[in-house]
Amino acid sequence: MQLIPAIDLRHGEVVRLARGDDAERTIYDEVPEDLLERFAAAGCVRVHVVDLDAAFGEPRQTGLVSSIAACCADLGLAMELGGGLRDAEAVAWAFDAGVDRAVLGSLVARNTEAFRDLAGQFPGRLVPAIEVAGEEVRVAGWTEAAKVDVMELCGRLRDLDCPAVLVTDVERDGTLEGPNLELARRVAEASGLAALLSGGVRSLADLEAAAEVEEIAGVIVGKALYDGVFTVEEAVAACGGGA
Repeated sequence: MQLIPAIDLRHGEVVRLARGDDAERTIYDEVPEDLLERFAAAGCVRVHVVDLDAAFGEPRQTGLVSSIAACCADLGLAMELGGGLRDAEAVAWAFDAGVDRAVLGSLVARNTEAFRDLAGQFPGRLVPAIEVAGEEVRVAGWTEAAKVDVMELCGRLRDLDCPAVLVTDVERDGTLEGPNLELARRVAEASGLAALLSGGVRSLADLEAAAEVEEIAGVIVGKALYDGVFTVEEAVAACGGGA
């Protein structure tokens, strides 16, 4: 199982939000390139970058995202990008910028057929995101509810050439309240895709427990790393080596 460190970007700064609420924003005095060097040195092979500006419908942080993608390439890190990637043009821009995988949530929930078509255009490179608060699927930077059943939506993703499905428990994200392993397992089973677990990781024990769930291929961790709950090296080891 991979440890996938998260870098969330808001107005050019590295931040973490609590439950996706921009009013509950913590700003970290971190330089993305320095973070990437630390992640690579610790044995990480992939990073998860989110452009929160784009997620909230604001102009994309194109220069910063492109710079991070170039740094990832230099360090041998694969980069997946999420946030505001809602059509073919945005996805194509991400890949042109050097991104390895594109993460899409709103399009998946709002127009699954369009997402399926896009996944066919970019085989093996799109990660559908299922982002849930309670039993409610969230879209548009988690600010809106999509009127679709979680498991029904997962079923629409079966047989797609996607490397994984990102599963986020919105109510736990950025809270250090513990991850929702059962949600990740259910989404993986229903979609037929390996799960990337996101939201709430608070301890090495959480990572070790996730590694025991066959359906989980990776865990995205942000706040626990930035707050020093454990080191990147410890997290990689808890995940089983990170590769």
